[in-house]
Amino acid sequence: MRLSCSMLALGAAIVGAASLSTTAQAQDSSDLLSLGDSALVDGLTMRYDAGLAASLDDGYISADDPRYLWALEAKVQCAIALGFMESSTRDATSIGNCANAFDRMNEVPVAPPVTVIPPPQPPTRRPDQCDDDIVGMVFFDFDSANVRPDAGTTLDTVVESIPVCGWTSLSVVGHTDQAGSDAYNITLSQERADAIAAALRGRNVGGVRIEVGAQGESNPRVPLPDGTRSPQNRRVEISAE
Repeated sequence: MRLSCSMLALGAAIVGAASLSTTAQAQDSSDLLSLGDSALVDGLTMRYDAGLAASLDDGYISADDPRYLWALEAKVQCAIALGFMESSTRDATSIGNCANAFDRMNEVPVAPPVTVIPPPQPPTRRPDQCDDDIVGMVFFDFDSANVRPDAGTTLDTVVESIPVCGWTSLSVVGHTDQAGSDAYNITLSQERADAIAAALRGRNVGGVRIEVGAQGESNPRVPLPDGTRSPQNRRVEISAE
């Protein structure tokens, strides 16, 4: 009886299945019942052998593959159908179940959609100018502490750089040229620094601390003889940490 042959080892089962007629292998499950007894037994045996082989396949067993369960079902149902055929009984239920389980076992599982996780964005590079000794410089007219209109661009740049650079404090230091007395120039440089500090605060610098200082004519940007007027030295320097 073919049922006893199907209980051979996996390799023998595969060889046996391959030796079946191409006609029996090609039969659709709905056509099994229309076959003659011999051809029907061949078709059921082929399906049983295939189910047995798949149920012993480590690739099916170890994977989360529903075809393994259908292989077990095909082996059981086809064995039942073959058992009925031993007594020349065509059991339509077990034959249909055998054919259905075999078909399901051979369906190619649909792979789940692959979720592509984009790589994290590289951290924003901190601009080199964040670490400059002087991050802003504003110039003044002679003997004046009024903030000139052209200073707005410099002040806006400093304020916009605060979140980018992570600054928590600004230092605003006023200077004068060498014209005038030391005492007068200290006062004037202080007024210039106060004016720039007020302009920065008016631009909403948040919790950034602003420290104000004055150096008069003691630290000129361009050293010149005493009493010399110099637009380069009439300035406020802004540094940051």
